[in-house]
Amino acid sequence: MRGYPCAVLTILRASLLFALLLALFLPARSAVAAAKVHVVALGGAKKVPYSLEGDPAGATGDEKNLTIRPLVVDGKLKEWTTGPAHDITDRSFVVRRALQLNDALPDDKGGGKSSHWVWQKGPWLLIDRVSGRITALHLADYDPAVSEVVWFRDYAAYCGLNTGGHQLYAVVSQIAARRPLLAKKLGPWDPEHHATPACAPAAWQREPLRVAFTPNGGQPSSFDLVGLSAVLVEDGDAAEAEGPGR
Repeated sequence: MRGYPCAVLTILRASLLFALLLALFLPARSAVAAAKVHVVALGGAKKVPYSLEGDPAGATGDEKNLTIRPLVVDGKLKEWTTGPAHDITDRSFVVRRALQLNDALPDDKGGGKSSHWVWQKGPWLLIDRVSGRITALHLADYDPAVSEVVWFRDYAAYCGLNTGGHQLYAVVSQIAARRPLLAKKLGPWDPEHHATPACAPAAWQREPLRVAFTPNGGQPSSFDLVGLSAVLVEDGDAAEAEGPGR
């Protein structure tokens, strides 16, 4: 009889240990079960009719076709894209959206879908290959008529226009930053009479981190990017940094 309390105590300790292990194991198992693997891919390219009349802000006078590719997530078409993609990290990339705009007038009748829909170059998209999330990027002072984005890491360099549309700026935006890292005036801009393209593609330099802009008919200007910048946080990064149970 003396051993009875000891046996009960041993059983209670074993039960408590089992409950503790179960509490630690189940959340991790549930998280693994809840995780879903997404398949993100860009499909084959094709050409569609494209013109200055259909996209006055984005097209040049000699463009007759636009090369587009489907953005497919888990076997479903999510967006149409145009131009090359750029890898930001090993799991995130950016690509420009291509969109179809309804060009039919209220009095138009018949003619089929193809005669009343036009293709336009849209905003840049950020795609996460792991989560399958697609996010439209809002680049500061970006204007499709003048902005040709050149990517380096998660920086976007391009010529942009101020709110009034009469000043040409050199702009560097970072995906995670709310404000542009660089916004320097290059000169006046005439919306009616201007050179095309507005600027040559921006030229990046790694060390020191520097970018150069050359307006059409103007002199090149170089800018050093110095100091701290925002950090891109991808889905799941915050939870991984905090660790379980916090």
